Amino acid sequence: MNSVAMADLGLKAGDKVLLVWTQPSSPTALKEFAESIGAVVGSQSLVSLENMERLQLSSHAGSSYDWVLSGLLPDTAPFHSSETLAEIARVMKPGGKLVLEEPVTAGSEENGIRTAGKLGSALKLSGFMSVTEVKSEALSPEAVSALSQLSGFQGNSLSRVRMSASKPNFEVGSSSQLKLSFAKKTPQTDKPALDPSAAKMWSLSANDMNDYDIDLLDSDELLDAEDLKKPDPASLRASSCGESGAKKKKACKNCTCGLAEELEQESKAVQKVSQPKSACGSCYLGDAFRCASCPYLGMPAFKPGEKVVLANTQVADT
Repeated sequence: MNSVAMADLGLKAGDKVLLVWTQPSSPTALKEFAESIGAVVGSQSLVSLENMERLQLSSHAGSSYDWVLSGLLPDTAPFHSSETLAEIARVMKPGGKLVLEEPVTAGSEENGIRTAGKLGSALKLSGFMSVTEVKSEALSPEAVSALSQLSGFQGNSLSRVRMSASKPNFEVGSSSQLKLSFAKKTPQTDKPALDPSAAKMWSLSANDMNDYDIDLLDSDELLDAEDLKKPDPASLRASSCGESGAKKKKACKNCTCGLAEELEQESKAVQKVSQPKSACGSCYLGDAFRCASCPYLGMPAFKPGEKVVLANTQVADT
C-alpha cells in the first residue's frame, strides 16, 4: 500500500499511528507498509508496530494514538475479538480513528467467521462510534490459505471488508457538570397595547380634584335602626339545633349558637341543687366542725362544692 493510498485514509503530518499486524505477514510487505505510513505522517518515529496476539500484553500508554490500522496487509486474514477491540479503544486518543479489515461471510456465521453486520455491532459494543463499511473485496489466495489453516473454513462465500470507526471525544469514566434548572418557567405572553385615552381615564392626580369637591361618607350612616338591633339568640340557631329525636336537648358538635354553654350551665345548676345545703358553712372541714344535725355527719372532709362519694369499703353496717 503506497503513500497515496495512506493519504486517502485521512492520515496527515504529525499523526501518531499504531500498525497492528498478524501472521502470516511478509516482513518485506510489513516494512514497506510502515515506511509508507511514516512518509505521510512525516516521521518514522510516529509509527508503532504491534502483533495482534501481543497487543493486550504490550505497554502502550492509554489515549496515545491518533490512528490505529489493523489487518490492512492483503496476505493476512485477522479476527478482531472483543478484547482486542477494547484494547485498541484504550490506546486511541479521544476522537481517534480506526481502520481495520477482516474476512466476513455473506451468510450465517460459520467456524467463528461473522458477517459484516456482526462486525459492525462488535465495534459499537466496544465503544466505537461512526462505524462505516468502506469497501468489500475478494480475499487474496494468500489470505484464503491462511484462513483455512486458522479456522478450517472451506467455501467461496467469504469476502474482505474494510470498516472505519472513531473513538468518542471523551474518555471512559470522564465527568462533566450539567447545568440543570428545575425552576418553572413563566410563559412569556405579549401584553396588549394600552389605549392612551383609556389609561388617562383611569389615572388620577392631586391636581384633578379640589378639597371642597370631595364628599366624605360616614360609614355609620350606612346602618339603619334594624341593623343596630341586637339579634335574639334563638333566631341564630338552626332549625334542627337541639332536635335529636328525643325530648332531651342535645347540642351539635362544634356548637356555635350557644346551646352547648346553656346546657352546661343547666347541668351545673342541677348538681348544685341536688347537694345538701349547709347552714353553718363549715361542713366540708370534717366532723369536728359539724353540728349534730349536719347532713354530712360521718363523712370525710371535702372541698367546697365537691360532691361527696363514699367507696364501698367505707360503708359498714351499724
